[in-house]
Amino acid sequence: MRTKTTYNFIDINGVNIFYREAGPKDAPTVVLLHGYPASSHMFRNLINDLSDKYHLIAPDYPGYGRSEQPPIASFSYTFDNYALIIEALLEKLDISKYSLYAMDYGAPVCWRLASKYPQNVETIIVQNGCAYEEGLETFWDPIKAYWKDRNDKVAEDTLRTFHNPEGLRWQYTHGVSDTSVVSPDNWEVDLRHLERPENGQIQLDLFYDYRTNPPKYPEWQQYFRDHNPEMLIVYGKNDYIFPVGGAEAYKRDVKNLEYHLFNAGHFALESCGEEIGAVIRDFLDRKVSRKN
Repeated sequence: MRTKTTYNFIDINGVNIFYREAGPKDAPTVVLLHGYPASSHMFRNLINDLSDKYHLIAPDYPGYGRSEQPPIASFSYTFDNYALIIEALLEKLDISKYSLYAMDYGAPVCWRLASKYPQNVETIIVQNGCAYEEGLETFWDPIKAYWKDRNDKVAEDTLRTFHNPEGLRWQYTHGVSDTSVVSPDNWEVDLRHLERPENGQIQLDLFYDYRTNPPKYPEWQQYFRDHNPEMLIVYGKNDYIFPVGGAEAYKRDVKNLEYHLFNAGHFALESCGEEIGAVIRDFLDRKVSRKN
């Protein structure tokens, strides 16, 4: 029997963090790490689909969704800091064993946690998230230009279009064969946090900080080889942001890999959610240990 989702706030390192929770608390835990420019809202249907057998936790990062947005002057908007926030959240919730769902920005948060605490990780689910240079193709050209010169106004102006209303809609609908199945509520919800004062600069700061991730790719790939995590790839094969070459690359290093492509774009859960949910359920049923 599926359980109701609860909507919660908790103080983590002085920041008011929002998270969705569902499922029996004594069931195996799945931590859902959202991407840019979304929030835990992207997991609303998956949470419902899995909540009969699994304990789901889906937080919003600071500056996203319903989590607090501390002033830039008093908070470091970096992937290192986001990983520390999620680490502290799991500790405060007394969750020491979990599966991780890594999507987009959730991937570098996931890899920081998994490589730091490999003993805590039961399985990893990757949905359009990167750990290889092959995943950073044409979409990333203006971001890479921004890494080289943060004063590059042409690059900055391009990056700002990614999260204007039309850019948001494009991220959800590009590569989707029938866009009528994608709810416009998605980009309307995203706009709520993106229109907050300072949030535009926060997004630029995170684009710039993403440069810290590719140098860690060899370390994370070594984690894959050393610890052989049970991993499931559920990828929208039409994604322009993190193209399918980045998904194929995992095959080089991950031995315990199950690989599925779907006729979907970046936010694959919006158009192929039922199919992806069924694959995830089957994977978790076979791979995670049950609590007594």
